[in-house]
Amino acid sequence: MIVVIGVGYVGLVTGTCFAEMGHEVTCVDIDQEKIEGLKKGTIPFYEPGLKELVTRNQKEGRLTFTTKLSEAAIYFIAVGTPSKKGGAADLSQVEAAVEAISEKMTGYTVIVNKSTVPVGTAKKLKNHILSNHPFDIVSCPEFLKEGTAIEDCMKPDRIVIGSDSEKATQVVKRLYIPFTLNHDRILVMDLASAELTKYASNAMLATRISFMNELSGICEKVGANINQVRIGMSGDHRIGYHFLYAGAGYGGSCFPKDIRALRALAEELGCDTPLIEAVETINEKQKKRLFKRLSSYFSKKGGLEGKTIAIWGLAFKPNTDDMREAPSLTLIDALLKKGVRLRVYDPVAMENAKKAIDGPVRFCLSEYQAAQNADAIVLVTEWKQFRFVNLKTVLSKMKGSAFFDGRNQYNPQEMGAKGFHYVGVGVPPTKGALLKKLLRTQKSYDTALLDQ
Repeated sequence: MIVVIGVGYVGLVTGTCFAEMGHEVTCVDIDQEKIEGLKKGTIPFYEPGLKELVTRNQKEGRLTFTTKLSEAAIYFIAVGTPSKKGGAADLSQVEAAVEAISEKMTGYTVIVNKSTVPVGTAKKLKNHILSNHPFDIVSCPEFLKEGTAIEDCMKPDRIVIGSDSEKATQVVKRLYIPFTLNHDRILVMDLASAELTKYASNAMLATRISFMNELSGICEKVGANINQVRIGMSGDHRIGYHFLYAGAGYGGSCFPKDIRALRALAEELGCDTPLIEAVETINEKQKKRLFKRLSSYFSKKGGLEGKTIAIWGLAFKPNTDDMREAPSLTLIDALLKKGVRLRVYDPVAMENAKKAIDGPVRFCLSEYQAAQNADAIVLVTEWKQFRFVNLKTVLSKMKGSAFFDGRNQYNPQEMGAKGFHYVGVGVPPTKGALLKKLLRTQKSYDTALLDQ
């Protein structure tokens, strides 16, 4: 039997996927309400496909939920490590989990830590083991992406196992081999390297995002198009296609927290990290960029006060209801301070958004309702359903015609042709009236040629 401590995002997905592979899994959490909800099939967060897997494995008796820790040979720790003041990771929940495990040990035990922790944590945790029974602590960082976590867990890019024990390594490898039958993606390394790999991976991804966002600012100054620049860059196999999109900045539970924790660790060690500091600075600046573009646009229209702005998408990314450090919150806060009337909509994050937003905001039932009498629309989260909305209907509901695309989901020329004043990130703005005139002129010219 496998025991997973913590039924947050990582713990619940990990435990459920192990159950799906045929293991008997018990998920433990101190939150009684959350556990009772899971017993009834209530998932505490949105993740595509997770509810179906939880329901099936509960029904078949492979997955159970409880608040009481039981004896097991293998424990997975998947509890939170939130940021403390200064950015360092708070390890109190991890330490409490290890201490609780030590009280249940009756024989050789493998403790697998999936929580994101600073380098050296595994060695420090050994001091919290009170039992005289033999044990090993293994670092096995998670690389789940919200919105695709089930696929990431069932078909992982790689499994990183950090261990100083061959016996423990083999125990964990046996658990993960069924997930990597097509290709051997299990990487075994020392504990410190495994712990740092998680931070390094997220820092690299965040760096690519911040680089493209910084580059998009240059594009706007010189009239270049960041989308075309991205295509030109990504053709180089050394660069590739992934994570090269300019946008409204990153958010969520991982990138911001892990960047801060890595900086705090470096500072503690006396290492200078100007690049990592710049990544965070650029991202905070990028989150404010949509507001600056809105302010500039409406400065010639009497200012923002009293205007009605529709916001499409509130979660920090699509396919999740996670509002943690979402770029939409930065924009909403700034607009409310300017006296803007806000109409907002998100396909799944509305309940969490209501808890996160402090101010007079109209929560709408659809993107069309949000557009009603809006002076401008701002797309912040690139949900797929926004890609093929009836833009003619949207424009007919609006008071104005401005569309601020924070994720570059739309074609500027097409948006201009439909009558929108389109503003993307790192792309030249397109004015509907001017483009319509140009298109009419082109059409007349083409007709004249055909008549000759």
